[in-house]
Formats: sequence, C-alpha cells, structure tokens
Amino acid sequence: MTQIDSKIPQGPLAEKWKNYKDHQKLVNPANKRRLDVIVVGTGLAGASAAASLAEMGFNVLNFCIQDSPRRAHSIAAQGGINAAKNYQNDGDSVYRLFYDTIKGGDYRAREANVYRLAEVSNSIIDQCVAQGVPFAREYGGLLDNRSFGGAQVSRTFYARGQTGQQLLLGAYSALSRMIGLNKVKMYTRHEMLDVVKVDGRARGIIARNLITGKIERFSAHAVVVATGGYVNTFFLSTNAMASNGSAAWQCYKKGAYFANPCMVQIHPTCVPVKGDYQSKLTLMSESLRNDGRIWVPKKLEDAKALQAGTKKGKDIPEADRDYYLERRYPAFGNLVPRDVASRAAKERCDAGFGVNNTGLAVFLDFSDAINRLGKDVVKAKYGNLFDMYEEITNDDPYETPMMIYPALHYSMGGLWVDYELMTSIPGLFAIGEANFSDHGANRLGASALMQGLADGYFVLPYTIQNYLSDQIQVPRFSTDLPEFAEAEKGIKDRIKKLMSIKGKESVDSIHKKLGHIMWEHVGMARDAKGLQEAIQMLKELKKEFWSNVYIPGEADNLNVELDKALRLADFIEIGTLMAHDALDRAESCGGHFRTEHQTEEGEALRHDDKFMYVSCWEYQGEDKDPVMLKEDLNYQFVVPQTRNYKK
Repeated sequence: MTQIDSKIPQGPLAEKWKNYKDHQKLVNPANKRRLDVIVVGTGLAGASAAASLAEMGFNVLNFCIQDSPRRAHSIAAQGGINAAKNYQNDGDSVYRLFYDTIKGGDYRAREANVYRLAEVSNSIIDQCVAQGVPFAREYGGLLDNRSFGGAQVSRTFYARGQTGQQLLLGAYSALSRMIGLNKVKMYTRHEMLDVVKVDGRARGIIARNLITGKIERFSAHAVVVATGGYVNTFFLSTNAMASNGSAAWQCYKKGAYFANPCMVQIHPTCVPVKGDYQSKLTLMSESLRNDGRIWVPKKLEDAKALQAGTKKGKDIPEADRDYYLERRYPAFGNLVPRDVASRAAKERCDAGFGVNNTGLAVFLDFSDAINRLGKDVVKAKYGNLFDMYEEITNDDPYETPMMIYPALHYSMGGLWVDYELMTSIPGLFAIGEANFSDHGANRLGASALMQGLADGYFVLPYTIQNYLSDQIQVPRFSTDLPEFAEAEKGIKDRIKKLMSIKGKESVDSIHKKLGHIMWEHVGMARDAKGLQEAIQMLKELKKEFWSNVYIPGEADNLNVELDKALRLADFIEIGTLMAHDALDRAESCGGHFRTEHQTEEGEALRHDDKFMYVSCWEYQGEDKDPVMLKEDLNYQFVVPQTRNYKK
C-alpha cells in the first residue's frame, strides 16, 4: 500500500520549523533567475506568494480569472486576522494560538503545520503594517484586537469590517511592484483548466483566455495552485460566484491526492435565504458576535408570531428571550466555534423557534451593546457591516435585531500537501484554502487570512527552494512537448463535447439541483442513508448534465455560460467525492456531523481509535470509485479530548 510521507521534521514541536529552515536546500540568487514558477490565483495566498517569489529573484507567471488581482475573493473577508502578539496582555501565546486551532479543528489537523502557522502569525502583522494596512488602533496608538470564536483571548487584528480588502490591497501593492519591475508576468482573465506533467513532475498548465476563448500553454519548473475552495458545489454559499474548485480538481485527476473533502464549514452568521432566485448568500462577520447576542424566543407562540409577521424581535420581552449559546456554553457564550454555533442555530430552528417567515433564522441583537457603549462606538466598529445588512434586508440593525442563519462558507479539505506544501505530484504546490493542511475539521474565525498570508509570505518561499534546488540544470520547457499537446487536446475535446449537447437545461438550473442534493444530504447534518442516496443522485445528475445542458454562444469567444459549465462539471464530481468521504468517516468531528454519532447533548462524537487520520483520495479514472489512502495523525504534544466550550 502507498505510504503517505508528510515530511514532518524531527525534534520538539517549537523547533521543527527552525530546524527545517536551518537545514533546507537553497537556490543562490544567480540561479533563481534561471527558474520559472507559475502561481495560479491572486488572493491573499497567491498574491503574497507571487510577490515573495519574485522579490527573491524567481521568474513568476501569475494567473487570475478576474480582470484584476484586486477582485480575488479574499477581498470579501471581513472580521480580522489572528496573531499571537498578546497586545491585550490577556494570556495569549504562540502555544495557545496553536492549541486553540488544533482544538477548534477537533483534532484532525497536523500538529507541526498548525504550530508553524501560529509561529509565523506575528510576522504577518509586522509585514502588513509595513505595507500600510490600516489596522484599527487603540487610543494610545497600539494595534487594537478583538475576540473571535473558539478563543478566550483577544488576538484578532482588524480594519473595521473590511480586513480582507485591506490585506489584499497590501499584497496587491507588493505584487504590483514586481509586475512593474518585470519580475512577475500577470495574466488576468485566464483560467487554469489542466496541469501538465512531464516525466512525472508538474511542468506547466493549460489555461483558457476568458475573453477570446483561446486555449494557451504555459511552462515552468514548478506550479503553485492558490485558487481557493470548493464550497460553491452547494450553489448557495458566501463565496463569489466565480469561486470554483476546478484547478484543484484537475490536479486531482492528474494524480494529486484530495484530502478530507467532506470537511466544509458552515458559517453561523449569514443573511438568511430569501427565495429561489438568489445567486449567493452574504456573510455577516463573526466579529459581530463580540458585541451582538444571539437569541430566539423561549415561547413557541412568540416564534409563531414572529414567523407570521405579527410581532417583531424588539416586541419580545427580555425575560422571554433564550440566549441559547450563552445558556449552553457559558465559558465561551456567543464566541463558540463556527460549527458549534451553526448546529445550535439549526437545532433551535428545527425545534420551531426560528424567527423569520421561513422559520430558518435566529436573532443577532445589538441592543445591549448600543446601551452599554453608545451607538457611535458600535458604528465605529461595525458600521459598514450594518450598512451592508440594511442594504440587503431593508432593516436597520441599530433599531431591530439582525436575522442570521448558517450558510456554506469555507472548505477545510483540499489538495493534500506535505509539510513543504507540495502535493503528491512533484513540483506541484498548493497553498491557502486550496490545500487541506492547517484547519482540520473546522476552521476558527480569522484563521483563513492568517493561513493564506503565512503560506505565501513565510512558508512557500522557503519550502519551494528545497524542490527547486536540484532543478537548476533543467532547461526551460518548450510548450511544444507532446505532454502539452495531449493536455490541450483533452480540454478542446471536452469543450467540444459540452458545446455539442444543445440540451434544454441551463447551467444554473442544474447547479441549483446539485446544491439542493448537497444541502439536504451532505450539509450540516449527515447520515449513512442520506449519503448513499446522494451518491446515487449525483451519478444521475452527472448523466443529466452531460446529456441535457444547454450552452449558448461559441467556444472560441467570450462565453460566461461555458465558463460556468466547465466548473459545474467539476463541482458534480467534487460533490460525489465529498459524499464518499463523509460516508466513509463514520464519526462526527468539527464541520462533519453524522447524526448517528453524537453525544446525549447533541455534540460531535469522535472515534479517535478508528478515524485519527487524514483521508487522502486517489483518482482511479472516469466513473470509477476513488481509492482512499490514510495519513495517520500522531499527536505527540497535545492530548486529543472531547471539545468543551462550556467551562
């Protein structure tokens, strides 16, 4: 059986990363100029990696599907970025950030990767301040912090509710400098459709020019995938409509392992679904849970009145409000991790206590904070988020409680990578949300920005040298090689087949069907019967897609429907792999909740004796069931235990 080598360095946990850097192979400055690196994606991970590698002297080709790197989905992140600087003097440390992250992920992440993430977190803040990121500051001038779920300290640095935007602008400024110096060649409106292997190593990509429709070839000594996650498999999510899993999926079909695909995150703080015609859902930052209190009515008759519209939230007396997170988890209250808060909201709504016309919403109330702090202070902290909520719902959250409900948000699963962030294909690296490495079964809030920038600024620039050090004598690759021709032909054949179907279903209508299957059977709660049904339903949906989809227009031109169809074909297969993984993992952990495996109090019930591993799925061919390999998780420095957020 294939052995999974994660390349974790020996030695004490706190010294692994230092030891790695002390003994890694390097590439001298003159030789870096002879090496080309493709970076696919310009979000926080991709932009920071491209800028850093170019600054070091490598020749970088950078690709994004948007018309500007500034439009990457990282711009939508709101609440903040974690670091263990302990400015609040409230007991934080690198170890505590590491432990909170491991615990928050329900003990399904690698110790070494998570400790490294915590270790470099402080450098990220220094880097971003140097770039001019306008973090919030206290009266004395120090950077301000606030709390996020799964932590009892204030370690989250923020720029109002626009942290992702400001961090991305910082990375974009560094990237733009390298573009201006001709050290990065930027390809906007290009989508990676395949990775090209030569003699078993990743040596380039095939991309489609989204404006002209032209299929283009690009070669390099190494390829870095930084294309984000795959939760748009569910159709409705908080991700941008263009976010997709296709680049990672094509890497999987070329031999890269796909790890923990069932581990996706449902965010508890989103604007509820309004109807059948929405294209996406909107996130309300987790930072709102610092001062907002989550509740539903205690009395079923009050809930029914709210659902009927005969009462409003402010009409319910304080004594008749159930602050259920504060009741169930007194130590963490409204700042429990996202998976815990999401399931608790679902439980209350399933019991009939939902507060909007669909019964699928709970209140997020700021009346206490406004009375305690004053409206101006609340507005200074969260004003843009309140304005966004009012624009969407036509309700003033300063006057009436916000209504929220869980929604798909983030994928903890992704391409399997070792400690060096390299996939099982030599020369192919995956960073940020595109890989699986740091969050286990649940991501703590404000950790996505941390991981993306850690990978791009402070991890990959070291580890990629270990691979490239013996590639110095390898000449640049011609894109005329037969491997490039074969990959291009495969893509053109696929596009030709799609365009020839001329069925009766639009791409979006089939995507909505996919989303319904996924939400109902592979969503917040899963069971064996539902997952088995989902696998069969997804097989049927795949047949329907390939026989009845309709794509207007031409392939060799601007064609948004073709772009979406190519991604949907992959989403259907991703959803099938997610269902296989969820069915195989007969336990509950983090965001993966199997209803057959829960405690008497309705909490996740892990089975460490059977499932203390990373599930690494290997592609076996079209319409064949994948094979699962295991990377055992050996905890040497923490003791896995049942998560407790009550005390």
